Amino acid sequence: MSQRATLWSVLLIVFAVTSDQYIKFLVESGMDYNQQIDLLPFLALYRTHNEGIAFSMLAWLHDGGLIAMTVAVIGFVAYLWWTTDADRIITRVGFTLIIGGALGNLIDRSMLGYVVDYILFHLPNWSFAVFNIADVYISIGAGLIILDEIVHWKRARSGT
Repeated sequence: MSQRATLWSVLLIVFAVTSDQYIKFLVESGMDYNQQIDLLPFLALYRTHNEGIAFSMLAWLHDGGLIAMTVAVIGFVAYLWWTTDADRIITRVGFTLIIGGALGNLIDRSMLGYVVDYILFHLPNWSFAVFNIADVYISIGAGLIILDEIVHWKRARSGT
């Protein structure tokens, strides 16, 4: 693995964690719990705490179990990053974003006992789960990996 690729990945992880933690600090220090600030007719800031993982699932595992699971996921994704061919740049960026987002949420869970969530997509009769920028990084990372896998698979099938 090249030092340059490793450096860029580390910098992207640092950016993801830093931006995530900074925004969460602003939300925690500047908004009341369950306060909603409408930004657009379908988008609001809504401060809440998530004691589980995505959609509050697995909250019954409590902090210790969720921290252990997150550390295991980060380790596995780091292994995948390390073993992925250097020419698979999109996939490697995807793994890097997943690691950065997972670390941001891990910091919350370790320090606070919950993850700070604050982004709410909603309509008058429907709302999506509240999430945070770390979750966005994880989702974009997963999307990049899937996209690169599809492109790689199509290239392999066509022989180019």
